[in-house]
Amino acid sequence: MLRGFAAIRDDPLAFLEQAQGRYGDLVAFPVPGTPALLVNDPADVRRVLQTNARTWTKNTIQYAALARVTGPGLLAVADERWLTRRRIAQPAFHHHRLEAVGESIRAAARRVTTAWAALPVGGTVLDVDALAMEMTLDIVGRTLFDQDLGHSTDALVRATDEAAELVVAQGRSVVPLPSWAPTPVNRRMRRAVAELDRVCRDVVAERRARGVQEEHRDLLSLLLAAGLPDDAVRDELVTMVLAGHETVASALTWTLMLLAEHPDAQDRLRQEVKQAADLGVAGLRSGLPWTRAVVDESLRLFPPGWVVSRRTAGPDVLGGHEVPAGTVAIVSPWLLHRREDAWPGAAEFRPERFLGDVATTARPDYVPFGLGPRLCIGRDYALVELVLILAELLGGHEVRLPEGWRRPPIDAFVTLRPRGGLSLRVAPVPGPAAATPT
Repeated sequence: MLRGFAAIRDDPLAFLEQAQGRYGDLVAFPVPGTPALLVNDPADVRRVLQTNARTWTKNTIQYAALARVTGPGLLAVADERWLTRRRIAQPAFHHHRLEAVGESIRAAARRVTTAWAALPVGGTVLDVDALAMEMTLDIVGRTLFDQDLGHSTDALVRATDEAAELVVAQGRSVVPLPSWAPTPVNRRMRRAVAELDRVCRDVVAERRARGVQEEHRDLLSLLLAAGLPDDAVRDELVTMVLAGHETVASALTWTLMLLAEHPDAQDRLRQEVKQAADLGVAGLRSGLPWTRAVVDESLRLFPPGWVVSRRTAGPDVLGGHEVPAGTVAIVSPWLLHRREDAWPGAAEFRPERFLGDVATTARPDYVPFGLGPRLCIGRDYALVELVLILAELLGGHEVRLPEGWRRPPIDAFVTLRPRGGLSLRVAPVPGPAAATPT
């Protein structure tokens, strides 16, 4: 494990792949203190995340580190407070809300395509990772907080990115130091969190000045109407910026890359959008089945939440082995989604896997949004957002690989990010532009 810590720091995805490839689907890491297991058998994954989820809690180093940024928000809270918070927030993500937010999502994408109208015929190389981050933050602000976060976008993105990177850096330290230690990393973390606190205070103050308009039923109005203290409201705002913005941005970035690498799949998506009738959110899967399949397959290959962890509060059995209380289970969607027994040709981009009547919500070998009671509250919201954005962006434009293209290395932070950004050539579609349904 001394060599392992260096490998985890340098390339955690490769480390997990090598461990699973050498030792199988249940791997015990020889670390001091709490037993730690890599769990990759789908039946065991279901037990940890779903059927025995009350025993397997989020009381782990991973979520404790994340809570330094988000506080005890929905994503990181390990105790029963999560259920109260989830019940408060749930109406903001209800299916009937998706129709209402659909136009805000389309409008954000149209602001981008309007700017693209000035692109030359041959296109321009753009960093689509930076574009995805800005666009999804705009959508989070307008749909969950009923606010234009444009004036705060740069500060939010910068502070969120830095805090997330520092959380991961601390988690990979051989000897993690306490948060109060005056280290350079801790000082940078405090500055990043202070900036997040400042932006969130401004958002809450602006809403309080307008008055809590509960009938809007956006997330911020629900939190304020529930009488949560400002600290708790802040925790959920930061959680949604991180979980509802960075994860979708990550998914969008990798999806655009895959479509640029597979122009036939991109052309099929564009033709589907062109031929689709007037689409409501409820009809996205039936109206844009190929576009949705592209999203599902991209989430399989590049799950933004590439690793999750749980700690058992009592003894349990995994893979036929008794495990004691306090055992940490490490579950990696990156590994699960590459199982050849579940996904033949697992390394290949094949959206057709998800066409037809394919269940994606209950498979323990397909968990881009988790599984069980802690399933991501924004799953349906994120899927609608990704499909609508792709339909808008690629209706009249195409993404191509720049000359000399090479895939960027993957930085496995809180989400999977392309190191140094991801540059693609964006160009108008040759010939008559495809009409995007409204």
